[in-house]
Amino acid sequence: MLFPIALALLVLHFGAAARQAPASPALDSVLRKMDDVAAKFTSAQADFEWDRYEKVIDEVDDVQTGVIYYRRAGKDIEMMADIRKDGPSLTELKSEPKYVLFSDAKIQMYQPKPNQVTVYDLGQHSSEFESYLGLGFGASGQELVKQFDVTYLGPETVQGVATAKLQLIPKSERVRNNFKQIFLWIDLERGVSVQQKLVEPQDDYRLAKYNAIRINEKVNNDVFRLKTNNKTQIISPRG
Repeated sequence: MLFPIALALLVLHFGAAARQAPASPALDSVLRKMDDVAAKFTSAQADFEWDRYEKVIDEVDDVQTGVIYYRRAGKDIEMMADIRKDGPSLTELKSEPKYVLFSDAKIQMYQPKPNQVTVYDLGQHSSEFESYLGLGFGASGQELVKQFDVTYLGPETVQGVATAKLQLIPKSERVRNNFKQIFLWIDLERGVSVQQKLVEPQDDYRLAKYNAIRINEKVNNDVFRLKTNNKTQIISPRG
């Protein structure tokens, strides 16, 4: 699994755009709440569980858990994922950590064992990947309706939280080649997503669950640095 690229496709940060008229008063209310949160957004932190479902075997074949951090850096967004466990199921999680940092148009994945950093230089594709950096964490309602056909699917309680379930259909054909549908469960009180489901063209999907969410709290600068040393091997794949 090419984890860093998949991770980059989990998130959203678009430039400002004119609002398109939402389809219902309920959807309008959710989008306006997201607008309010986005206007004040500086950082976010949350515990996560990421599940990868494979339709051909009809089961979850990969589970990752840890802590994720976001912060605004000027006009850009930085992200660090501290993956503390990674394995085929909740009962078979490996304890070896790894870290994924998105910053300066690069995705870097650091594995303390074997003390190796894999660097993906996104180059001219950086803005495309950054457009997903923050899906449900700091993205405004205006940004959603610019890039997606958004449908309000009704209220739903997730992990004990009252949410609004939204369906997003990407307007871009290139985006639809990666994900044909995205579902967001937006916390009605805080205006951020507590759960995301990204459905691929072949009906495989990635389910992201977030809890212990903290918005606009101070995040130490050290969080966004990889703890490498002078023996760390740097690898830069091509293609």
